Amino acid sequence: MVDLIVNFDTLHQLYRAYMPFIQPAGLFVTTTEGHFLGQEMRIGYRLPGATGINEFQGVVVWINPLGASGGRPAGVGVKILSEAQEHKQRIENLLSRELASGDLTCTM
Repeated sequence: MVDLIVNFDTLHQLYRAYMPFIQPAGLFVTTTEGHFLGQEMRIGYRLPGATGINEFQGVVVWINPLGASGGRPAGVGVKILSEAQEHKQRIENLLSRELASGDLTCTM
């Protein structure tokens, strides 16, 4: 069962949610539900232009509470645990031009 599902409609949305500083990789999921550090979750996500949903098992490593500084959205950063290299490669292939951007993300 998937705990949270996120649809990335644009590459910019995916860029803002990707957490390359989490090793091997992580995704930020916008949510107002209460979660805690160390909580294990099953995440489903749809990439821009894709019809299918990718899923992974992860653990919460970051929390943006409601009213986070810098106008960042409430939600959780989830470290990818299952098939992490495959998810990382899939995401980074799409973001190859965006990763060097200085644009703000949902976390930093």
